[in-house]
Amino acid sequence: MTATPELAIITGLSGAGRTTAAKVFEDLGYFVIDNMPPSLIDRVVELGVARGSEVERIALVVDVRGWEFFGDFRENLIALQTKGLDPRVVFLEAADDVLVRRYEAERRTHPLAGRDRVLDGIQRERELLADLRAEADLVIDTTRTSVHDLRDRISERFGEHAPGVAVNIVSFGFKHGTPRDADMVFDVRFLPNPHWVDELRPYTGLDAPVRDYVMGQDATGAFLERLFALFDVMVPEFIREGKHYLTVAIGCTGGQHRSIVLAEELARHIGAMDVEVGVVHRDREVR
Repeated sequence: MTATPELAIITGLSGAGRTTAAKVFEDLGYFVIDNMPPSLIDRVVELGVARGSEVERIALVVDVRGWEFFGDFRENLIALQTKGLDPRVVFLEAADDVLVRRYEAERRTHPLAGRDRVLDGIQRERELLADLRAEADLVIDTTRTSVHDLRDRISERFGEHAPGVAVNIVSFGFKHGTPRDADMVFDVRFLPNPHWVDELRPYTGLDAPVRDYVMGQDATGAFLERLFALFDVMVPEFIREGKHYLTVAIGCTGGQHRSIVLAEELARHIGAMDVEVGVVHRDREVR
């Protein structure tokens, strides 16, 4: 029997890192095809299956240059799923101002800008790809992500595929902006802030004095009890529905104390459910 290849679809905003992502997939052993019209995805995969074990992993880069084909995208995904394939869609994006700076640095013209400003092209592209983003299994915001971080993020998710859902928990500070790629955001600024306790200010939520302070609040226990119960319901259902990646963001004011403590607690709880969990403390070093 012919083996069914693993299939990844790389897409997203122009300038957000699709080329870098494609190189990472190539390094991971994927056969990468750039500028793939969505209407041809089914045919390309069929050719890969026909070649048998020669092509075990395929990554297709779909971008706005094939914009007229995007209406076929969901239809093609459904067709692939009925054939026993499980395509994973990776969507890359970044903040408008960052994308503008990247275009200006490389002196490139945005494919949808025409004679207008780069920002106009970016906004048109966001609107055009909104439905495609909603279909994505994994959304990666590269606004504050280095090339090395992007490589690590993709390698963690696709280097050695494990069944089920992979949960990425991000602690952050609201004053530094909300993570754009979060599937859900929890605000823990209702808890007393250790920043206003002089002896605790130099520490972070990874240090015992801050953890003890945060965990010692009555509201913390009540909140975690309900948060754990929520994920006890959601995680098995996400797995049943075939969702592969889930990004959960927990925010406090500066991302130094409360959010870190609760992110670690949630990661510990979900990890005990035999689910792959990663934790990133985005703003821990930002003062």
